[in-house]
Amino acid sequence: MSSTAKFQAVPTLVDVAQVFPKRRLLVVGNLVADHYIYGQTDRVSREAPVLIVRYESSEVKLGGAANAAANARSLGGQVLVVGALGADEMGQELRRQFKSAGIKLLAVRSKRMETETKTRILAGGVNTTRQQMLRLDRGGGELARRQSKQLARLTAEAAKSADAVVVSDYSVGALGEECRQVLRQLASDGMPVCVDSRFQLRSFTGLTVCKPNEPELESLVRRTLKTERDLLQAGRAALKMLGCHALLVTRGRNGIAVFDREGRAELIPAYGPEEAVDVTGAGDTVIAAFTLALSAGASTLDAARIANVAAGLVVQKQGTATVPRAELIRELSRAKA
Repeated sequence: MSSTAKFQAVPTLVDVAQVFPKRRLLVVGNLVADHYIYGQTDRVSREAPVLIVRYESSEVKLGGAANAAANARSLGGQVLVVGALGADEMGQELRRQFKSAGIKLLAVRSKRMETETKTRILAGGVNTTRQQMLRLDRGGGELARRQSKQLARLTAEAAKSADAVVVSDYSVGALGEECRQVLRQLASDGMPVCVDSRFQLRSFTGLTVCKPNEPELESLVRRTLKTERDLLQAGRAALKMLGCHALLVTRGRNGIAVFDREGRAELIPAYGPEEAVDVTGAGDTVIAAFTLALSAGASTLDAARIANVAAGLVVQKQGTATVPRAELIRELSRAKA
């Protein structure tokens, strides 16, 4: 071999994260307004055995697929999001936040559509930590046939300028069969298409990577996972059932399990403190970080390791949160990844 031959070093996880700003990610799915109301409790109502909450403040955050997009953007990716939004107050607020975050939006809209909103009331005493007391859901629902076809067309058009696709499906009917056909074609053409579906994973066959959590995996294979052996058998069965290239199973405090078509399985321990502060939206962080890493040239296993560290960081934050790329890189460097 010539002495002038050059060798390219195997990229570290930090090297992969450094490439994120050059990656273009398309996020398709259910756009949700996470509405938080904060207050103080000091007594029980005389009308019913419930606490009275004195209103203090409120805020709206990007939720659902919008949170996956926000995480991808926070991690440095160039992000385009496709979904459905109403012309109501919450829809307008999400549009404003997308613009502020530098996320391009292509949205199906209708004056009769109510933006899916999850209102959480968090309250506590003067010197206590606020606890979530109630969640009220409204809006969303299945799209009309014409809107479903429009969403599929927007997805196909947006994918032309993307390096990878994140599908964030919260099972409220936003992603119809027309859109799933577009996604299958993209995956067949070689584009990484990674899906996180709350209850309809069985409908997303033929894609690149599927990401259930353990309860979703149990529902998919219709068996209880009591042991590590159960997990391994279920993961391989799901991989075959879905016809995907790899399966990523999030396991909470037990970390992440990765399965590939060659029958290999890897169990990655959870990163960071054992006790989470708040797991809200952690799956969105995982799928965003994983897909960005995959589009940046990481192997499935290395992408899962990066996503695992990102998840370990986000669950230490209150509410719907994101992980900045600089924070992820610092943590990957600390872990000597």
